[in-house]
Amino acid sequence: MSKAFTKESDADDDEDLALPALPQGARNYMTPQGYARMRAEFMALLDVERPKIVEIVSWAAKNGDRSENGDYLYGKKRLREIDRRLRFLNKRLDLAEVADPSLHHGNEQIFFGATVTYATAKGEERTITIKGIDESDSLAGEVSWVSPIARVLLKARVGDELQLMTPGGVEQIEVLEVSYPKPESSKA
Repeated sequence: MSKAFTKESDADDDEDLALPALPQGARNYMTPQGYARMRAEFMALLDVERPKIVEIVSWAAKNGDRSENGDYLYGKKRLREIDRRLRFLNKRLDLAEVADPSLHHGNEQIFFGATVTYATAKGEERTITIKGIDESDSLAGEVSWVSPIARVLLKARVGDELQLMTPGGVEQIEVLEVSYPKPESSKA
């Protein structure tokens, strides 16, 4: 059977599953910096990378037999990847609600964007920053606002003792410090 009549695998369309799904009916909260990074990636793919690949595919298509033309085959594959990423970014940006954590500067209650230092019952201190699903980086001490630790911490205050459900059982934690970035107008 000719390749023209076969459907390509949908396995590549599962990129949306790589990042956690948003809770049903929830907004996609993001910091202004996270939104700007995602928007910049979207625009770079749309305005720079995609036109380059389209030009390469167009040039390769003019070179004859497409079935053995590496530039054409790779270019078409790369275009599918770019288009899939553009669709994903567009969906996430449409759902995005930018929440500026600097509005809470000086507040001791934990909201989105807070940097929280807490102590475990074993005496270990940990510091995390609560960010959006699409922008959190666990290696940098950032957690998503839908993560179990963030859900326990949200709305708590300095001095509160909370119970965190972990795979090893319930763990007692105490909020030691809460901070937010300074508002832009006060940065010098």
